[in-house]
Amino acid sequence: MSLPKSLVEGHLRFRRDSYARDRGRYQQLAQLGQSPVAMVVGCCDARVDVSLIFDAKPGDLFILRNVANLVPPYEPEGKYHGTSAAIEFAVLGLNVPNLIVLGHSRCGGVAAYRQKVRENVTKEGFIGQWLTLLDNLKLEEADISARGDETAFELAAIRSSLKNLRTFPFVRKAMEDGRLALHGLHFDIGAGELLQLDQASGRFEPLVEA
Repeated sequence: MSLPKSLVEGHLRFRRDSYARDRGRYQQLAQLGQSPVAMVVGCCDARVDVSLIFDAKPGDLFILRNVANLVPPYEPEGKYHGTSAAIEFAVLGLNVPNLIVLGHSRCGGVAAYRQKVRENVTKEGFIGQWLTLLDNLKLEEADISARGDETAFELAAIRSSLKNLRTFPFVRKAMEDGRLALHGLHFDIGAGELLQLDQASGRFEPLVEA
């Protein structure tokens, strides 16, 4: 079966437009490697294009995407830890100065978890097991009153991932040395706007005023 025509045509446009315009940058990245300004842990959701949201250029962002933009706690046991491996590489290999957890509105993963909790469904399959990372979320009353239950859950998931990031010894060390900052962001798909977690107040506020 052939690759979808829309993807082939899209690649041709990329070669003709974007690559032709930034050929020098791509060649430089190929020769010198990457030095991203941030790692972003985002969701797999096709509606959330991380590079577009930040108008980022090739090489600017080290992006990891998984279901519901979750970070597990530090667990060196076991064999397969894709998310943890990417975080380790970003912090220790690339020395990224910023690590961003980027949630979003209408998150299917968070919604699926909420439905399973309501219906008391047994957590089965890869997704079901993965979403157990959302167990024991602490919802903020201020988030519920200001933005509703759905968004409050999404914001709580971001806070949980940030908390789990701090369980990684190399993340804590980089933060203590002043080499790494953690950030929590939430993207509203319909409005195209970002909320940012204020570290001092613990509240999510607009990144930029409308």
